[in-house]
Formats: sequence, C-alpha cells, structure tokens
Amino acid sequence: MAKKYFIKTFGCQMNVYDSNRMANILETMGFVKASNQRDADVVVFNTCHIREKAAEKVFSDLGREYQIKLERAEEGKDTIIGVTGCVVQAEDKEILKRAPYVDFALGPLRYFRLKEVVNEILQKREMQLLDTEFSAVSKFDYLPENKTIGGCSFLAIQEGCNNFCTYCVVPYTRGVEVSRPVEDVLREARCLADSGTLEINLLGQNVNSYHGEDANGKERNLAYLLNKVAEIDGIKRIRYTTSYPADVDDDLIMCHKNIDKLMPYLHLPIQSGSDDILKKMNRRHTKSDYLKVVEKLKKANPNIGMSSDFIVGFPGESDADFQQTLDVVNQVKYIQAFSFKYSRRPGTPAAVMENQIEEKVKKERLQILQDLLFDYQTKFNESSVGKVMPVLFEGKGRHKGQLTGRTPYMQNLYAEADFSLINKIVEVRVASASTNSLSGEVI
Repeated sequence: MAKKYFIKTFGCQMNVYDSNRMANILETMGFVKASNQRDADVVVFNTCHIREKAAEKVFSDLGREYQIKLERAEEGKDTIIGVTGCVVQAEDKEILKRAPYVDFALGPLRYFRLKEVVNEILQKREMQLLDTEFSAVSKFDYLPENKTIGGCSFLAIQEGCNNFCTYCVVPYTRGVEVSRPVEDVLREARCLADSGTLEINLLGQNVNSYHGEDANGKERNLAYLLNKVAEIDGIKRIRYTTSYPADVDDDLIMCHKNIDKLMPYLHLPIQSGSDDILKKMNRRHTKSDYLKVVEKLKKANPNIGMSSDFIVGFPGESDADFQQTLDVVNQVKYIQAFSFKYSRRPGTPAAVMENQIEEKVKKERLQILQDLLFDYQTKFNESSVGKVMPVLFEGKGRHKGQLTGRTPYMQNLYAEADFSLINKIVEVRVASASTNSLSGEVI
C-alpha cells in the first residue's frame, strides 16, 4: 500500500500555497493524501509566526502528534514528523531542542528539499535535519509542476518583504523581496488552467512590488503580469493579495478599469488611520496617501469593494489616534476587513517601544472597531439581496445538498445545488444575507 501524508497549515494564503507545493513533492514520491493525522506516515506542520503565541500552539500540536507517533509505533508503523514555515525560521534550533521527536524542520525558503530530506530520514531513522538558510537560490526553481486541482488556485509570484514594518516578522522569516520571472509565473498559470482552475489568486507578501523579468530580461510590474494572465484561456477570474498602499501605481489602478477578469475587490491594508502611528509602524504612507489611492481605484472602477487590515493598541496609540482609524473606516466603508490587537513579536522594534497599551484598552478598542466594520460588512451583504451574481462553487456546504462558493466580492454564499456544480461558475440570485455569508438560489 502507498504511504500517506498529512499537512496541517497555519496562517496566511502563502502558507496554503506552500502546503500545496509540498503536497506536489510528496505525491511525486508516491505518497497519497491521508484523511487524518493518525493514518499518515509523514505529518508536516506548516507554521505561521504572525500571531501571538504561534510557537506555543505549534509545540502543543507537536506534543499531540508525538502521542500518535508512539501509538503507531506500537502497531509497527513508522511516523515522520516535520515542521516547516515561519516558526521554524524564527525559533531556529529551539524546535528540535523542545521537541526532539521531530524528524526535520525546514524554513519557508527551504521546503523544496522535502523529497531529499524525507528520503534521508527513511534511510537513517535516528537523524534530525534542520535547514533555515536564507539562500540566494529560488525555491521555485526546484519545485515540481503545480498540479493543484480545483476551481480556485493560489499562485505565488513574489516572496519576502523590504518594508520592515516595526511590528512585523516577515522580513526576518521570509527574507527580502524576490520576484519570479514572468515566464515562470505564466507557465504555472497555464498549467493550473489546464488542470481546471478558473480563478487564480496571485500571491506575495508585498505582491504589488512585483518586478519580475520577462523573456528579454526587462523588469515588468504587476500590471503587466495581470494583463498577461488575463490572456490565458480558461482563466475566468483573477485576484491578487496582499498589496502595499505606497506601491499601488497608476498602471495597477487602470487594471481595475480595463481587465474584465480582475475581480472588483481589493484587499489594501492600512493598519491605522493615524499618521503618528503609521510613522511609528514604519509604513511608507500617510492616511491622506491611502485615501487618495482608494479614491483613484473607485474612480477607475466605481463597483470596487475594499478590504483592509487594522492593528489596534499599537504602542503609543492615543484615543485620538484610534478615532482617526474609525474615521478611515467611515470614509472607505469597507465591505470586509481583518482587525487585531497589537501583540509583541520578539525581535521586532515595536516589541521594545515605550508606552505599550494595556490589554484592557486594546480589547475595548478592538470591540468598537469590529462593531463598526461588521456594520458596514452587513450593510454591503444586505445590499446584495435580490441581485444575480456569478458564484464559483468550491465545495459542499454544512447541510445536505448544499454547496458553498464565493461571489466576485469574496462573499461566502450557500445554495442548494447539485455536486456537479463544484468548481464551476454559476449564476445565483441572492435570497438572504447575514454579516458573514449570503444564501441564494441557482438560476
């Protein structure tokens, strides 16, 4: 019988992409996907270090997996446990020290070695392998063909970040910005289209700083790449994330006017509405800069919906600073958003700043902000009722005979529909709405 693998993914969409590529590697080795951890011969935890106590959650999950490993050993079954991603990069040798039963740990730039590492462990069961090198070698050059199956697929075009926001660990765990060559991206996009992908989401830690070279060695921007992807037969929808406000140029804005396949939804994080806080965060934009970009986007495409990220309780944030954030929300009227309390990341400048905000204050401010954000999100969803929208169905819903999918505005939508419509774009009339989802009827 074929050996089985199981990958548990934490965190961002880039990690989802990385996990899919690790699955590609293991499948080229003859492994098949297990339905649960207990049945897997290789278990990989692909980790994220953005949120508070991320490392402790990983160690907790590793402890539970170790118990499964011991139980499988009693049945005569070997289990390889691996950890990949940003926690490995941040914690370095701490993982192998605190969890000596882990067989390998690979940083986010080194998982392309997965095949080599698993083979080495299979041959020498007692060894531990750790690789967190920041290499000039691109991991994309060593990955097998992307065979992700599904109507919606992620495609990484850029990795790393040069911005060094004072609260963020990405430059320390993912490295500096690296952009893939245009032809490499297009080749993978065509492969995904051939496998049935209808919607491609171009990924990068700072995706709109993309500057990959074309076949002639000329640097091209994200707008150029979007236009090229739009030419691929079979691709019906295009998205990109995550964008940095200071890197939204006029070429990119015009894509939202001219490319029909580009969805009318953009995630554009501002983090705070206060210029003082933005400066402390080392963001390269002001509140005014951000609002001007939003104004240009809405002029180019009046139907565009905006999403954003917010951090409340950053060191030194006053009541007036927080009010500025609320003012931005009221001006932009986001249709979706992600908001979090500030939490210290060891090794980042903000972690040692003076005037850290009390937890109680952070909690109160977050509640106020989320109430406002959810109010706008609910109103937008309710405005969709009665409209006919193209929905890409992605899988089964919670109830029998129900499918779930996404509208062009990234709204979750549930509808009674035949399973044959999974991975297809279908016209649906929206019947009802709540804060987090829509329900509808297939036309």
